[in-house]
Amino acid sequence: MRWLTHLGGARVTIGIGLGLIAVGEQLLGLAALFALTTSHLAVQVLKRAVARPRPCDATGRPLALIDLPDPFSFPSGHAAAASAVGGTIAIAHPALAPVLLPLAALIAGSRVSLRVHHLGDVVGGALLGLIGAIGAALLILR
Repeated sequence: MRWLTHLGGARVTIGIGLGLIAVGEQLLGLAALFALTTSHLAVQVLKRAVARPRPCDATGRPLALIDLPDPFSFPSGHAAAASAVGGTIAIAHPALAPVLLPLAALIAGSRVSLRVHHLGDVVGGALLGLIGAIGAALLILR
């Protein structure tokens, strides 16, 4: 699960956008980076506005099985990132959707399995990512 969760991290998702640009898919790469950036901004604003604590035990000790990037749980940035990049690519290349969208869902699920997020956090993050993907498609991929 740990390797899977890292696929929604900044290194991988930014790398995918830059990789697309490097292989000649400039518009798609820019769209993926746009979706990633806009969803990330929304995630950061909501994390601080909602300030929902991460899953913890009765004493308040975090239950996470991996290092926590910050103390806030809602929404999941990894779920948003995976959905933003995967969704953008799936919109541009629908044949890849049956692989990319379930992969994004698995990445989101890994965040719950690793006790880093509540289920609602990953659902919210995935929705933000998909909104970013749709926005990127409308603005860049027309």
